[in-house]
Amino acid sequence: MTRRPVIAALCLAALALAAPLARAQLAPLQDKPFAEHKIVLQLSDNDPRKQGLVISVANNLMKHYDPDKVAVEIVAFGPGIELLKPDNANRKLVESLVAQGARVDICLNTVDTIERDTGKRPDYIAAATPVQVGVAQILILTENGYTLVRP
Repeated sequence: MTRRPVIAALCLAALALAAPLARAQLAPLQDKPFAEHKIVLQLSDNDPRKQGLVISVANNLMKHYDPDKVAVEIVAFGPGIELLKPDNANRKLVESLVAQGARVDICLNTVDTIERDTGKRPDYIAAATPVQVGVAQILILTENGYTLVRP
């Protein structure tokens, strides 16, 4: 037996084992079993007005509905991850949303790209939930009954 088929078989086995782990990172919120309304807010811009609007929409939803009756998830990717950096002016507002039961996701593909381009991994707040692919997280959520809103 040559080495090439053995290496190919090992690669396929590794992919088969990794696939369930990748899917686990894309799971929708599980701690809101009684949510009657499910909203995913997309943030892919580094525009302070858009950041403020996303935060405002999430806050308004949390106030309008009983926090147990609404699932709000913000997915930040690309330039949108600026919202989740420790020095962002909106940090306390984001942490307040998370404390109220919202979830804020950060795209690890974006984080990895920044690290590759700059040589330094960007810091982000502990309240952020890392997901491997932000857009895939949005897709999974919409396939599970979430309504996508891009303010």
